[in-house]
Order: sequence, then structure tokens, then C-alpha cells
Amino acid sequence: MAKAKANTPPAKKTTPAKNQTASAAKTPKVELFDLKGIKPNVLVDWYKTQHLGRRLDEKAANYLKMAKGWSYHAPFAGHDGIQLALGKVFRPGKDFLFPYYRDMLTSLAAGLSVEEIIANGLSKDADVAGGGRHMSNHFAKISINLQNSSSCTGNHSQQAVGTARSIKKFKGDEVVFCSTGDSTTSEGYYYEAVNGADREKLPVVFVIQNNKYGISVPLHEQTANPVVADNFSGFTNLKIFYCDGRNPIDSYNTMVTARDYAASGKGPAMVHADCDRIGSHSNSDNHELYRTKEDIDAMKGRDPLSRMRTSLIAAGIASEAELLAIEEANKQAIFAAADAVEPLPDPDPASYSQFLMPEPVVGYNDDSEVRCQPAADAPVVTFREGIVNAMLEEFRRNPATFLFGQDVASRKKQGIFNVCKGMLDEFGNDRVFNAPIAEDFIVGTANGMTRYRDDIRVVVEGAEFADYFWPAMEQLIECTHDYWRTRGQFAPAMVIRLASGGYIQGGLYHSQNLEGTFTTLPGLRVVCPAFADDAVGLMRNAIRSRGTTMYLEPKFLYNYRPTSAPMPSEDFIIPFGKAKVRRSGSSLTIVTYGTPVHWSLQAAEQLAAEGIDVEVIDLRSLAPWDKEMVFESVKRTGRCVVAHEDKKTGGFGGEIASSISEELFRYLDAPVARVGSKDTPVGFAKSLEQVILLNVGDIVNAVRATMSF
Repeated sequence: MAKAKANTPPAKKTTPAKNQTASAAKTPKVELFDLKGIKPNVLVDWYKTQHLGRRLDEKAANYLKMAKGWSYHAPFAGHDGIQLALGKVFRPGKDFLFPYYRDMLTSLAAGLSVEEIIANGLSKDADVAGGGRHMSNHFAKISINLQNSSSCTGNHSQQAVGTARSIKKFKGDEVVFCSTGDSTTSEGYYYEAVNGADREKLPVVFVIQNNKYGISVPLHEQTANPVVADNFSGFTNLKIFYCDGRNPIDSYNTMVTARDYAASGKGPAMVHADCDRIGSHSNSDNHELYRTKEDIDAMKGRDPLSRMRTSLIAAGIASEAELLAIEEANKQAIFAAADAVEPLPDPDPASYSQFLMPEPVVGYNDDSEVRCQPAADAPVVTFREGIVNAMLEEFRRNPATFLFGQDVASRKKQGIFNVCKGMLDEFGNDRVFNAPIAEDFIVGTANGMTRYRDDIRVVVEGAEFADYFWPAMEQLIECTHDYWRTRGQFAPAMVIRLASGGYIQGGLYHSQNLEGTFTTLPGLRVVCPAFADDAVGLMRNAIRSRGTTMYLEPKFLYNYRPTSAPMPSEDFIIPFGKAKVRRSGSSLTIVTYGTPVHWSLQAAEQLAAEGIDVEVIDLRSLAPWDKEMVFESVKRTGRCVVAHEDKKTGGFGGEIASSISEELFRYLDAPVARVGSKDTPVGFAKSLEQVILLNVGDIVNAVRATMSF
């Protein structure tokens, strides 16, 4: 079958009407594949792989029936051609392949062994994707660059684009392949990925396996255009190719052409593969509930495996006996693999807590903060200057460090709060660059960039204000369980900076605190400095360490004079999870962080005049947080007030108060009190902001009430 020309969709006669499914059309006559252009021995090898994959698909279904495993199984039958081609075009250990959950044959053709596929399906400890930590039928082998993709449909498109960006920046000759189904293209983040790849002319091939259904939802209820790739036809640098996804030869020739285009530097490629989904979406779906028998029979008549077999025999490339021998060998290989894998151990239940977060470069017991005092002539820097100075130093230290986000590289502006001032001037637009107004794209591509090389470090301004970060939450969640899901094989080395909080008369979408949400996500570090030297020490640790760190910057403090401090020496790094006593006291402990540290210190001075000696602890790090220091203080004072800027309900202070009450109840002389902002949105008018946000008076009153209990 001849391949359609680039940017030319399939002939309209093959396109179903809007109110039809593709398979509702008249069943076409079964055609032989045109095998010209591919060497006979290669074709026979392809058939061996294709047949092996289909028998593995059947083996998965049998495991389900026997309740032995493969609790999630999405069969690939009808996608044979494009999956075989994608796996064969991919160069293991060189290119990067981001598969989706239906890509069993892709993964087999790309280099996974039968044993590795079965170990994944049975969720064995030996599973190379992640030791049974991720859903079955999610195949990966990071050692050959077959990436571990999530179950969030198609969100690996963002990560694929980020990896392609690193390839371009480091002038590599690798190509990234991103495989998805047709329904993924309805996701906004998929559009963001294609838009970014097009604008940056990145070496990525988007493969759309179009089987006309999103579980039970037919394509015409997903998009008005049944050839979904045509929805992206307006992109200037993207070149779209079309192929018959059932046909390995047509698919392979198309994939080679698409790969070469993406590698040329002209822009990304997109391959639209027309497929059938011969089986149900997955083992939890029954397609007979929404498809007719005629539809299903028509697809079976187009079965790629039987057509490939018949074509090989008709062309004289292989005899019936030869193919039977291959099929028998495949059957025995699966039996042998099953016998080898089934007795293997399941994951040790006690291992659940491992690989939650990579070890930082500076751990909790490091005393550099005490040892490394600033030089006598060290300049005094503001909170804002401390952040940018730390980034400048780290960028000089590691040339593979990058910064991007909105407005960070706009000539003389360089950040809406001037935090990034000087970064563009010193390091240029290759390392410091602007991003589209697409927060999900920023975080997702940052994740992907760090997959290319272990020394890459990425700092992003996740949003211009913390309030605008919500669209990026699904990519942030990816970052939090990448390390755990891969059992330590990958952790995105990135720092997400967010200008947080209020007190600048910002009103809605400019005054929010998000740490109450961030700290609920296992696998994410969350820090919030309140002084310039802490800003430096925490930034150094965050950039140098693997894993994702949410670096919260209370924007009121950027130029607030009490935050100023001498610029620390080069060896000064603050460990994650280590708090600091800002004021010693014996009557009551205030536990706080961010801007309220300063309000608490002011409150403590006011209360001292009343004979109340308050100890103020600045957490600095919220995930992890310093239970040891907080508990020691509360045991001494017997009373505690937790103060945070976030609204009281659902704020992180509730977790601190709960931990103290649960573990230190016998030491308490009064209930643990929480004080925060009002449980309302933050008003714009100054009079509204002042009454809504936490203030010194609120803290004073909370301390007095706790002392009088």
C-alpha cells in the first residue's frame, strides 16, 4: 500500500462519516501487503516479532482469567503495523521512546524480552520498569531509554518534548518518539506539547495510533475531524505523515521518513496511523456493549497478523512449514519465559518506603550552616538578591543548568519581580529563556530535559504568581512519583520557583499560598525561606540535589529590609528538613515559616513586655519538616502556637499541630493553637487584605489565649 504524502490526509472514502464509527463502513476486501522494499529475512523477522507479541497479548488475557496477574491489560491487536515499525525505528540506548499503555508490541520490538514483559504483567520484583510499582501493561526499560510513562493519558508528551529540547541544546543526533492514542489529542497538554515542539523545532516524532475510540467514546464525540492529525495542520514547522497502522511495511517506511525529518532540525514530525482496536479497550471493558457484531467482524477481517502471514506465503518469502516452525518456537519461548518468571518473588512489602526521594547533596546532619560563616567583608544582600546570587553561582558552577519560565528572559525585564535580573545577561538565551504562558508545559518539559543527561539541572519559574500554578498540577504529580515509580531509576533534577503569598495588595490570583497542597504529595521537597542567607543555602541544596524541590518565595519579602543578611560563603548549604530557632524563649513555642516568621518575631517582642517569653522557630523546610527541633522546644515550653499565612482551614499548620498533639500530648499544658488567614479569598482593597491576611495582632492574641488556658 502506498504511503500518503506528507500533509495529505487519507482519501476521504476511508474516513467515516461524523455519525459513524470507522468500522461501521462496509467490510473491505482483505488485501495482501505490498512487501517490496524490505529484505525477505527482515520481513520474516518482523513476522516473528509480530506473532510473538500477539501470543503474549493472548497470554496476558489468560493470566487474567486464571487470576494470576496482569490486572490491567490493553490489547494491541489491530495496531500491529505501527507498533512494530515504531519499535524497529527506535535505536535502543540512543533514541528516547515514550510509549503508552497499549504499546506491548512496540516495547517488544524496541528491545524488551519476553521475560521482561511477563514480569511486568505479573508485577514481579524483577520487573525492569519499576519492580511492580506501576500498573501492569506499562512497559519500560530506562537502561535502553524506553521511558516509564504514567497512566495519565498522554501527559508524557510534555516530557518527550523536554527531552528533545535537551537533545537540541546539546547538539545531539538522537530522536524522541512519543506514542499515544487518538483520544490523547483532546487533552490540552498534548496541544501544548505540539505547540512547543513546533516553535522550538525539536527532534521529536509524535505517533498517533488512531483506533477511533476512547474506551467507549467514538471519535466523532472527541473531535469534529476524524483524521485527528489534521487538527494540527496549522503548525508551521510540524510535518504530518499518514500511514496504514495495520501495515508494517507502510508504517515502517513512514516512520523512517518522519524520523529523518525530525532529525533534520526543520521541526517535529507527526505520524497518523490508521488502526483498528480489534479487542475491547481493556480487560475492564466490553466493546460488545457499544459496537455491533458487524463492526467487530469487519475489523477481524483486516487483522494485520493473518494478512502478514498470508502475504509472506503469497510472495514466496516463507512457506507454511517455515511459519509454523516460527510460531511453535514463539509458543515454546513464552512457555519457557512463563516458567522462569512465575516463581520469581513479588515485591517485598517492606520496600514500599524506599525510593521516595533521592538523597540530597547535603543531608540533615550536615553542619555547614554553622561551620561556614560569611566573610567579614561580605556584602549584605536582600532576600531577592540572595535568590539570584545563589542561581548565578550555581549556573557558573554547572554549565548544564538552565532557567526558564514566563518573563524571565525579556531583555531588561527578566522577571516580573526582578528576581532573575542579570541571569540572561551573563548566560545568554540558550540557558535562560522564556516559555509560553502554559504552566503545565513549563513543568512537564523541565522534567523531560533532565532525562537526557544526569548532570542537567533545571530551574523553572513555575508561574508568575503561585496562584497560576494549578494547571501544572498533573505534571507536578508526575515529578513526585517518578523516582518511586521507577524504583530509583529516574528522578527529575529540577527546582520549581513560585512567588507566593500576599501583603502586596494583589487580590485574587496574586495572593495565594499553595503549600497546604504541595505538602500532601509524597516525593516532593517543599522549602520556604524567610531570610536572605537561608534563600541562598536552600537554593544551593535544591539545585545540586536530584529530585524535585518546590521553592516558595514569599514575594512580600523580596525587598523587605529585615530579611537582609551578609552573603554566605561558597560552602554554606542548608539541609532540607532543618529548622532554625530565631528567638529563644521558655513560655511558649511559635512554629512558623515564610513572612509570618517576621510577624512572629514582632509579636514576641510585644509579648515580652507582658512577661511572656516566646520561642520562635522558623521551619524553612516544610517537606520534610524538623520534628526533632519542634518537639524538643514544645517539650520545654509546654505550649505551642502554629502560625502560617495560608488560610487556617487546610493549611500546613494543621499537620504540625496534629503531630504535636498526637505525639506530645503528655507534655502540653494547653491545646496547640493554629492561627492563619481568614477562610475567604484575599480581597484586593487594602482594607480587605489587611483584615483577611494573618497579622501581628492575630499572633499576639493567639499566644495570649494559649497562655491563659
